[in-house]
Amino acid sequence: MAADEVTSGAVEGASRQALLVWAVGLLVYLLAVFHRSSLAVAGLAAAERFHISAAQLATFTMVQLLVYAGMQIPVGLLVDRFGSRALLLTGATILTCAQTGFAFADSYGLALLARVFVGMGDAMTFICVLRLVNTWFAPRRIPVVVQLTGVLGQLGAIIAAVPMTWALAHLGWTHSYLLAASPGLVMVLALLAVVHDGPGVRTLRGPSLALAEIRHSLAASWEHPGTRLGFWMHFSTQFSATVLGMLWGYPFFVKGEGLTGSQAGLLLTIMVVAIMATGPVLGWRISVRPWQRSTMVLVIVGAIVASWTVVLAWPGNAPLPLLVWLVVVTGVGGPASMIGFDLGRTSNPPHRLASATGIINQGGFYASLVLVIAIGLILDWRTPGSSSDYTPSAFRWAMSFQYVLWGLGLVQIVRYRVKARARLRDEDPRLWAELSGQPSPGEN
Repeated sequence: MAADEVTSGAVEGASRQALLVWAVGLLVYLLAVFHRSSLAVAGLAAAERFHISAAQLATFTMVQLLVYAGMQIPVGLLVDRFGSRALLLTGATILTCAQTGFAFADSYGLALLARVFVGMGDAMTFICVLRLVNTWFAPRRIPVVVQLTGVLGQLGAIIAAVPMTWALAHLGWTHSYLLAASPGLVMVLALLAVVHDGPGVRTLRGPSLALAEIRHSLAASWEHPGTRLGFWMHFSTQFSATVLGMLWGYPFFVKGEGLTGSQAGLLLTIMVVAIMATGPVLGWRISVRPWQRSTMVLVIVGAIVASWTVVLAWPGNAPLPLLVWLVVVTGVGGPASMIGFDLGRTSNPPHRLASATGIINQGGFYASLVLVIAIGLILDWRTPGSSSDYTPSAFRWAMSFQYVLWGLGLVQIVRYRVKARARLRDEDPRLWAELSGQPSPGEN
């Protein structure tokens, strides 16, 4: 009995430590989302401060997304090699310095350089936190905790919406962004004090990899159709909400739909609330019905496409309730993109998990990058002269570019879901039968 009590106490203690480690990692990710989204409500202010066009404004987010997406695979390899703790510390430090630089930037070039480093620091957070989740939690809990990580991290976007709108209006550019940079110092101290790479191990170091081994590991991850399916799920579900939340949502609602600034900020907040509310539900659903993961994604993308179609086809400004419905449905795409990571987890061995996660995480951000650029170029094309007074018609043209990305993504999801299911059937017939509900090999 005494031994049982000791074992029970140890497990309970480990569980408490896992939650504490995850909580600190989550707060760092929340801070990264805040910094990533802090330009969303500052787009018009940035255009005035730096005297830039829509295409130049889009370049801020384009560069940030390009750096973020381009670093996903290198960061995944670095996490496998040096552990989550070291990379989270580096990322939090870079984010703090970058936002401080953005606060003092008085030219377009300096501001652009600061956003480069924001993207770099941001890239070092999410994969690290997912690695901590996979290390500290039991497999049956991982899908739900991953969803909670994604949706709770979106609180950073809420903080970047309403409070940043108020701060920019009352404190000015420099003081607002200095205030935004300050929590990074607290996060660095919390990481040093609390986060361990694994139970009983403060710092984990993986084996060093030669260039040939790195190429082999990445090729093996990408070769698996489950990884590719996860990539295209992430690609198809995330970009609409990301682009609204990071840059073009506020101008679209104000200039394209005739709302006030406070109404636009409220819509962006509602979108984040929708992300947070639906994430745990999707996490639970895929944990009990893993065979339906791609079906859920297809249904969600279809709903997002239908909602945008109604808004863009509406004669004149869309009514506010319809715009609320749009941001709610679009927001569901955020947690839906996390389903792609579960495909990566179940399709790759543990030693390739971080690199496979990095591959998948590129999908939605590359799509967002393309959309951000396209919207800026189309707005400039459809707006007379060099004016930044964008019309509702210009925004309808610009937002319609999403259909190109949805079409590509849906075709690829259907294609690779067939290949992933065939691969599973060939490699593990009994698991395939269990998940799909088909008779096991040898059964009548």
